[in-house]
Amino acid sequence: MGFKAGAVTGFAAGYYLGTKAGRQRYDQINRQLARLKRSEAFEEATERAKTVVEEGVEKARALVESRSGNGNGSDPATGTTDLGGYSSSR
Repeated sequence: MGFKAGAVTGFAAGYYLGTKAGRQRYDQINRQLARLKRSEAFEEATERAKTVVEEGVEKARALVESRSGNGNGSDPATGTTDLGGYSSSR
């Protein structure tokens, strides 16, 4: 999540929790959130996010498995670790 998206999410969460002092506003926000969660767009976005996360996990798992042929992804002959085109001596 980028900085801007994280900042907006954090601000929204803080505002939401901070409004508990004003019960009417808190109830209004809860009704709006409930309506949002029931919307088709929210369900589609949730499913897409789950798919993207699952794809990322699978790619990461495949990368780890492909690089762990000898246990740690390093070349025992040279003592270097493959870092995607760069080498790092140990």
